[in-house]
Amino acid sequence: MNITVAGENSLMVYFGEEASPAVSARVQHAVHLLEGALGDVLIDLVPSYASLLVIYDLFRTDFHTIRPQIRDALAGLDNVEVQDGALVELPVYYSVESGPDLDALANRANLSVDEVIALHQAQEYRVYAIGFAPGFAYLGQVDERIAAPRLATPRQQVPRGAVGIADRQTAIYPAVSPGGWNLIGLCPQPMFDPNNDPSMPVQVGDRVRFRGIDRQTFLDLGGEL
Repeated sequence: MNITVAGENSLMVYFGEEASPAVSARVQHAVHLLEGALGDVLIDLVPSYASLLVIYDLFRTDFHTIRPQIRDALAGLDNVEVQDGALVELPVYYSVESGPDLDALANRANLSVDEVIALHQAQEYRVYAIGFAPGFAYLGQVDERIAAPRLATPRQQVPRGAVGIADRQTAIYPAVSPGGWNLIGLCPQPMFDPNNDPSMPVQVGDRVRFRGIDRQTFLDLGGEL
């Protein structure tokens, strides 16, 4: 574990070099430990793949005080066991109509479109982080055969519900936004609604499986083309 300064009132805690279920479990557990240990000096905790941003109140503490508190609170964290979160199934309308990069990704991988779709559905993905936009969940890892780099020129507008692949990550765009991921389908399930509790269908640590649906089912579930 490595703790570095991230700003005038923030520290970054690193738990490993790369994402893995074990590292993700330590990040999740660290959130709970620090919420209890730091109390009202804590402003926010922002978990990521292998790190945790700790934002604290400068009027209540400082770097020299909070850094050893964090170390003490997280002592023994390496022994945390990986625990599976909830399993969430998300429907996806896979097609050239709903996934404009599906053909190109299949050609690049020397696979058929159906094979790309099958491989994307075959994996069980872990929610490693939530960021970029509210509800944007980074899921990993896709089968290496369908991993693909981000587009050289990002789109100015990606539709809500677009399912994309970037390197060995996959995700669903929760709202219309710019983006450079390879789009392979559309999901009708809203990924963020501030009026709901919880506001997202997935949380960090959950597991996700994708289930293919046809065009009419997509529309019946509220999807838009």
